Amino acid sequence: MSERKHVVILGGGITGLAAAFYVQKYAKETREPLTFTLLESSNRLGGKIETIQENGFVIERGPDSYLARKTVMTDLAKEVGLENDLVSNETGQAYILHNMKLHPIPEGAVMGVPTKVMPFMFTPLFSIFGKARASFDLVLPKRADSSKDISVGHFFRRRLGDEVVDRLIEPLLSGIYAGKIDQLSLQSTFPQFIETEKKHRSLILGMKSSQPKPVKAQKAGKKKGAFLTFKNGLSSFVDALAQSLPDTSIKMGAKAESVVRFEDGTYSIKMEDGSVLSADHVIVTTPYAVTKKLFDEKLFPAHFHKTKPTSVATVAMEFNEDEVSFSLDGTGFVIAKSEKTSITACTWTSRKWPHTTPKGKVLLRCYVGRAEDQGIVHESDEVILDKVLNDLKKIMGVDTRPDKYYVSRMIDSMPQYEVDHKEYVKELRATFENVFPGVHFAGAPYDGVGLPDCVNSAKKAVESLLTK
Repeated sequence: MSERKHVVILGGGITGLAAAFYVQKYAKETREPLTFTLLESSNRLGGKIETIQENGFVIERGPDSYLARKTVMTDLAKEVGLENDLVSNETGQAYILHNMKLHPIPEGAVMGVPTKVMPFMFTPLFSIFGKARASFDLVLPKRADSSKDISVGHFFRRRLGDEVVDRLIEPLLSGIYAGKIDQLSLQSTFPQFIETEKKHRSLILGMKSSQPKPVKAQKAGKKKGAFLTFKNGLSSFVDALAQSLPDTSIKMGAKAESVVRFEDGTYSIKMEDGSVLSADHVIVTTPYAVTKKLFDEKLFPAHFHKTKPTSVATVAMEFNEDEVSFSLDGTGFVIAKSEKTSITACTWTSRKWPHTTPKGKVLLRCYVGRAEDQGIVHESDEVILDKVLNDLKKIMGVDTRPDKYYVSRMIDSMPQYEVDHKEYVKELRATFENVFPGVHFAGAPYDGVGLPDCVNSAKKAVESLLTK
């Protein structure tokens, strides 16, 4: 039997917990003498994930769901016994706020790319010129060098024009990355559009051909939602992961200060309290700014994450059903950047996720904080609420204060993937493979910001260390 190996995992968010689960799973399946310790600097696990359950409400303070098509998250949920707790979102019309009026997102629009002619031609969202400019996509050639990374904004503006980008694509995509799309890497955020252009030349034709054909004689029923969550909130997933791990392997309130490599290839993690932990491998899942402090800064690519992560805040509000009048049927709206509002989007949570809200109540969740204007995130709870309610009164006619509200801030929480992000990640990992071969990076700063992306990143990090 080989010598016992010890893995130290830095960070107890979803990436760190998933990494711990996969290390434990591998050890059990192979009977390898492998142990791990997960270090979390705060006194709670889950990172950005935090669920409030109170008086029949299920309220998320951070992310509220994940993309169902990214099945690694669902697979992990099954492994920790939560398969029967998965809930799919209700589908319905979503809207764009433009000129202080809610416009339905045109039917057939996929991430803002039109795939149906008539809904696009008749929407008042765009001028005649804007619609004509978007039609150029049908005749424009594909990029000569598709291997070169460019910004998301540059790509879509070339193909569809500024109006479609600013009034439809930007509001939809900025909700995912909370960043400036004219700086975001296309390769690292939406590589599927690169492949669509390569294969079909036209985005419109390519996206149209990729849509599933309607099934004849399909049973009556609602369309299945694209997102999944858990009936008791995402924190139940965090709890299930933590409960699947030995208590002795998780150390809370344990902050690492530095990682040093010895000549024999093992590592020493010096803690803030002066203690030292030894490891054969280290999986680092901490935010990038924290990670850089653990090592010599010269090891990190000079221009990697030069754009500071953005901060966002959410305001979840509970109302009585008779106090909020919905004049439109749907699940919420996003807001074009040109609008003079504090909020950037609003989810009609009690409609999109009915399991979150008791009968006779309404739950709304609004988002504030733009990449170019972070000030509101740092205002007091009361100031943020007042600004949100002022916007909701103008947009939806909500003219009452909520019975209860929760303001949640995620400071410097949204990594910005600049152009050539993938090359920087590759460079970083190559450098550490040479200098610190037992150190592995995983999580949102590198491999995607969605929950399944973080889980998959953790899984790959574990697979990587186990091949050493």
